[in-house]
Amino acid sequence: MYRKVLVVVSISQIFGGAGLAAGITVGALLAQQMLGSDAFAGVPAALFTLGSAVAALIVGKLSQRYGRRTGLATGFIVGGLGSVGVVFAAIFNSVILLFVSLLVYGAGTATNLQARYAGTDLANPKQRATAISITMVMTTFGAVAGPNLVDIMGGIALFIGIPALAGSFILSAAAYILAGLVLFIMLRPDPLDIAKRIATYNQENKQNNDTDLVDNNLNKKGLAVGATVMVLSQTVMVAIMTMTPVHMEQHGHDLTEIGIVIGFHIGAMYLPSLITGMLVDKIGRTAMSIASGITLLLAGLLAALAPSNSVILLIIALSLLGLGWNFGLISGTAQIVDSTMPATRAKTQGTLDVLIALAGASGGALSGMVVANTSFVTLSIGGGLLSLVLIPVVIWSRRS
Repeated sequence: MYRKVLVVVSISQIFGGAGLAAGITVGALLAQQMLGSDAFAGVPAALFTLGSAVAALIVGKLSQRYGRRTGLATGFIVGGLGSVGVVFAAIFNSVILLFVSLLVYGAGTATNLQARYAGTDLANPKQRATAISITMVMTTFGAVAGPNLVDIMGGIALFIGIPALAGSFILSAAAYILAGLVLFIMLRPDPLDIAKRIATYNQENKQNNDTDLVDNNLNKKGLAVGATVMVLSQTVMVAIMTMTPVHMEQHGHDLTEIGIVIGFHIGAMYLPSLITGMLVDKIGRTAMSIASGITLLLAGLLAALAPSNSVILLIIALSLLGLGWNFGLISGTAQIVDSTMPATRAKTQGTLDVLIALAGASGGALSGMVVANTSFVTLSIGGGLLSLVLIPVVIWSRRS
């Protein structure tokens, strides 16, 4: 059953990754085009990550009450409807409809992240990071394809008489809805329901309760550290990633080059997951959290120092940015799973994903303002330095 769950979730993540990546690639450019200002280019990332915050809470509660199948399928389908709304906003040039639709589109973003938890429900403690990584690495196939289909979807959009940038959201709509249907049809029996039954059986047959207080304290600490690692990683990654397409367009790069850079970035976010998961399980959550902070710092410095006309250096910088996020997300998620019980796991995970989404919303909203008032260099260096906060946090977690 554990293997079957991983297969089903992995299939859905291929579609989910395409829906996520396609929207991210052109979201800032669409807002810039409709609003006519770079200062608001970070608004789409802020809106769909804010929407994902609300969706994360709802999907978590739905999953806790009705199972992963219902919660995840609902989230993906709602995200697909948000993508449809963005397309109509571009057709009618309606900024209000764009903002509302981007909020709804965020449901797909939240669900794409929460799906990683489904693979851990039936995993033992030494398999958890690996289970997370398997579902994430499958996201790569769609996530890399999405940005590289920007030009093709733009051509299709123009052919049917709608703005070119809206084409990517047509792809997002189809991909998210397919991801939801895969989960709704194939994710049976529900893994969280089985995990609850196993936990209840174990609790009923438990003989010694002396370690409950110690475990509870360790669980609270694990939740705090895991959440901090994921929040900081998300903030830094979203801030720099959001403004990279705008930075590149201002320096004469076309949509194809922008799509290549973002494609490498999202590939680095997901493709190394299998190796990252094994490293987290083998050498520990703490070591990989520190590696996340250092990698994000290097990404920020390289993005700041790279010549604006160098696509190669921007690819390397954005790849490091994705890799640092990957280290932080998998190590942080593993700590969250370690620190929760099936009876409350989905609800707790959804609540913590709200913090991640709000961190992304803050990073996306502030990034445009920072660049408009200072520069992309300042944003990149500031983000890199912020990531260093991870190191004292995880060192504190090792103290008894």
